[in-house]
Amino acid sequence: MALEMTEHTDHDVHIIGGGLAGSEAAWQLARRGFKVRLSEMRGSGEMTPAHQTDGLAELVCSNSFRSDDSDKNAVGLLHHEMRALDSLVMSAGEKARVPAGSAMAVDRDVFSSEVQRTLEEHPNVTVVRERVDSLPASGATIVATGPLTAQSLAQSIVSATGQDRLAFFDAIAPIVHRDSIDMSKCWIQSRWNKRTEASNEDGDYINCPMTKEQYLAFHQGLMDGEKTEFREWEADTPYFDGCMPIEVMAARGVETLRYGPMKGVGLDNPYDTTEEHPQGRWPYAVVQLRQDNKLGTLWNMVGFQTKLKYGAQIELFRTIPGLENAEFARLGGLHRNTFINSPLVLDRQLRLRGGEHIRFAGQITGCEGYVESSAVGLIAGMMAASELAGRDWTPPPRTTALGSLLSHITGDAEAETFQPMNVNFGLFPPLHEVKKKQRKEAYTSRAKEDLRMWVAEAEALPAT
Repeated sequence: MALEMTEHTDHDVHIIGGGLAGSEAAWQLARRGFKVRLSEMRGSGEMTPAHQTDGLAELVCSNSFRSDDSDKNAVGLLHHEMRALDSLVMSAGEKARVPAGSAMAVDRDVFSSEVQRTLEEHPNVTVVRERVDSLPASGATIVATGPLTAQSLAQSIVSATGQDRLAFFDAIAPIVHRDSIDMSKCWIQSRWNKRTEASNEDGDYINCPMTKEQYLAFHQGLMDGEKTEFREWEADTPYFDGCMPIEVMAARGVETLRYGPMKGVGLDNPYDTTEEHPQGRWPYAVVQLRQDNKLGTLWNMVGFQTKLKYGAQIELFRTIPGLENAEFARLGGLHRNTFINSPLVLDRQLRLRGGEHIRFAGQITGCEGYVESSAVGLIAGMMAASELAGRDWTPPPRTTALGSLLSHITGDAEAETFQPMNVNFGLFPPLHEVKKKQRKEAYTSRAKEDLRMWVAEAEALPAT
């Protein structure tokens, strides 16, 4: 059913969108004692171009939350900070975790089910399957509809902001059935043999090696393969660099993929050994697959987001050594994402300028990535809870991953050139006095201490 600007009195906050950000915001409010109405369009007879289920917090693209290294990686640091703030996304992620080397990857179905179960069982959360067609005229609201916001609501947002929405393309990587992979040509290993507690005994990635001749032929196939045609209104929409279709990367130069998703460094090919390299030489190029579910029956082609047509995908990807008879659970795809010009239309508390009862959260704000989207949802929930309780909001320090990402979205980025952004150390206040080799650990060490002090001194509300 569709919902217009209907008044509701059975909740403190109306959250529109049951993705990662909306689910996280709902949890942060509910655990602090506030009643939430969580509106999700899927399950009401509506669907988006990219989703496949009506589950809350469905992972549309990859199943990876990326690096879990909180000492040397900005994303891993963001994991650490969210765990410190009792993130639902991170706790559900641990329960759904699958091996992925030093990264954090999850079984997407287990993850979504855990998020949905937790929220549906919470007495302060009411999940309603409904399409919201316009921004509510009053009442505390968090819009977390993500980059696939329905057209009617998107138009309402355009009217409210006075700015046309921005857009970029996002691409989906294929998933392969494990039993269709020829392991006589592939091997299992993590790059540089990095492991975590969740790692498999041999490693976490299936590696399909390519010779120079095979790689050059594959590269040419990417260039020649039939691609999805753009509609007229999509022609000038830019890609996001962090999720670039593989054939777009290939067009940048014949060697580009060998320094990106197909790099062979740190991987020892057991089918190519010499006296000098008894454990195996690094392959000229490699295609990696990462486990996508707990059963280990589905594997994701890492970095292989694509806009090739389905027939072209099957034909080309079956030229990869080990994938000659590959069966695909899902082929790659392409969809248009939308986001608002947050530095221009939002204040420092993610509130809409001129409509302060409405906050935005998640990818629609121009953050990019599952973890970043969830983190902005977490902060939006905490902000709303603080406001409802009549407390002054103290933002997390800019020296933290949360604080740096929030600051970038809400004003530090240039509005004229605003594009989706992952969390990275370039958003942090610089530490030029620290030597480059020690700088990443200096950033994370400072952030962890500053977050600890922020939580101790200014935690918005106690959990219930």
